Amino acid sequence: MRMESPDSEKPVFTLNKVKFKDILYIKKLTIKEKKTTAIVGRSGSGKTTLLKLLNKLISPYGGTIYYRDIPLEAIDAVTLRREVVMMPQTPVIFEGNIRENLLIGLKFSEKKLPPDNKLMDMLHVVGLDKKLDEPAHRLSGGEKQRLALARVMLMEPRVWLLDEPSSALDKDTEDLVMQKVVDFGRRNESSIVFVTHSSPMAWKYAEEMIEIENGEIVSIKQNQHA
Repeated sequence: MRMESPDSEKPVFTLNKVKFKDILYIKKLTIKEKKTTAIVGRSGSGKTTLLKLLNKLISPYGGTIYYRDIPLEAIDAVTLRREVVMMPQTPVIFEGNIRENLLIGLKFSEKKLPPDNKLMDMLHVVGLDKKLDEPAHRLSGGEKQRLALARVMLMEPRVWLLDEPSSALDKDTEDLVMQKVVDFGRRNESSIVFVTHSSPMAWKYAEEMIEIENGEIVSIKQNQHA
């Protein structure tokens, strides 16, 4: 069950004086509902730490994070992750075949399992030409990344947290997959937050771009053309 807010215009996340060790300090940040937001910065700038905080994988040393106006500390982690799904840069691939890997997120979140034809449709969306009974561990790094993206898309989460979702893909495949992922998320009125070191990619797909440097926000830019 989704945690509803009476006002659909309210932000999906609000951060107030959030600190994590000496890695991240965010005085104030709002991430908007039903938008695609890119978090941009160099390696070690705090981008992944921010995503982990939003998914409650780690807890801030100070300050407060709100999810739809509810403090994260007041939300059970399992309940949160049924709505807010994170895909790490190195995706988790489980033992078994491609079908089992696609379904495992739905099983964890106790959602209805779709038929094989929908699974194949999702593989097609991410450009993965594989059979469902093929062993997942035999996939290349880029193929595993696309499999993990398909798994997230099948879950149809309210919020997607994607850490360098196309880092293992070549440029042509990156453009194809990212466009389809963003289009899918927008059709489902999801909020997408993705981390990237590539400003051109962020500018191409995001409606808002947040730049982090040395753990602090240095700019927030709107993109009217995304």
